[in-house]
Amino acid sequence: MTDQPLPPGVTTILIDEAEVARRVDAVAAEIAPRIDDGTVVVCLLTGGLWFAADLTRALSRLGRQVMFDGLWLSSYRDERHSFGRCEVRADLQRSMVGHKALIVDDVFDTGLSLSEAARLVKDAGASEVLTAVFARKPWPKDRALVPDFVAWEAPARYLVGYGMDSAGGLRGLPYVGAMD
Repeated sequence: MTDQPLPPGVTTILIDEAEVARRVDAVAAEIAPRIDDGTVVVCLLTGGLWFAADLTRALSRLGRQVMFDGLWLSSYRDERHSFGRCEVRADLQRSMVGHKALIVDDVFDTGLSLSEAARLVKDAGASEVLTAVFARKPWPKDRALVPDFVAWEAPARYLVGYGMDSAGGLRGLPYVGAMD
């Protein structure tokens, strides 16, 4: 785990840094056969940065040299609950026309951001849209989209670290912790 004391508000570590790395490598092994070197990894900003960076490096070690882009959507505005719609704060910079796309995000809870991202990327001309999330939380009702790849089935807790935040903070923790 960690020798450092937990930050204020973090009650427990759910997955340590070594387990995060194992899960990223495992999901990269699932993804690699489904993509090619022309695939564009679309990172959902800002939380998806940590997972996207580790995942693209893991894919590279498996012989997949993907392209990279980002899409900044906001549905939380530094709050603990989604406000029910997505704002596009920064759009895609790379052409998607004729490319496979792999949309990468940190956590899948309501499904709103990932569904909107998939729609935007498909509308931008991607030939195929795949989705990968580090953590999938349980949700009381069906969501519009089911991620193609999930690194970790998370509990229904408030998660922080490894890109997941509390009012913009704690994203940089190398592990996933809970605040509850």
